[in-house]
Amino acid sequence: MATERRQFTALSRLLHWLMAPMVLSMLCIGVAMVVSVANYHRLVSIHRPLGISILILVVIRYMNRMLNPPPPFPPTMSTQECRAATASEVMLYALLFALPVVGWGMLSAAGYPIVLYGSVHLPPILPHNVILYAFLRKAHTVLAYLLFLMFIAHLGAILFHTLIVRDRILLRMAPWNIRAREKDSLTGAGGKSGDTSDEQL
Repeated sequence: MATERRQFTALSRLLHWLMAPMVLSMLCIGVAMVVSVANYHRLVSIHRPLGISILILVVIRYMNRMLNPPPPFPPTMSTQECRAATASEVMLYALLFALPVVGWGMLSAAGYPIVLYGSVHLPPILPHNVILYAFLRKAHTVLAYLLFLMFIAHLGAILFHTLIVRDRILLRMAPWNIRAREKDSLTGAGGKSGDTSDEQL
């Protein structure tokens, strides 16, 4: 009888911890672009390739999720909580996909060159249209706020379950292999038990 998997696959965990700092950096750069005029062009030169990198990774991550379904939630979570958690994950995937695409379309509608690095450019995906550009710019801002709120909600839920409920939900996405850690712990405990028995003899 196969043991129920309690942790995401190694690839899923790698993509998660690779994307987490990228998304956080993207949000911080987005805020800095609004408040800093002097560094605007430098920030944009980072913002564009970072956004496209996130777009590529979220597509890979989604395909990987379809091939490797996530492990079950801990038994401390009710059916409603599990549904809410799943819905929030789907929302995060959708936002991480939509934001770069909308940004790409926004630059295309504005007629701006979409520079990734040096002479590497992305092709426009929409025709030049000022009205469309204005709409997409507003949509990009709204989506960025939504992503920020979802990011905070996701982090808050993880901290709540880790520090208050203590149901070890974070271990589902821990960078290390929890089975290996548990095996080492059991081996260590067995060794100590053996030592104690020898001492008693």
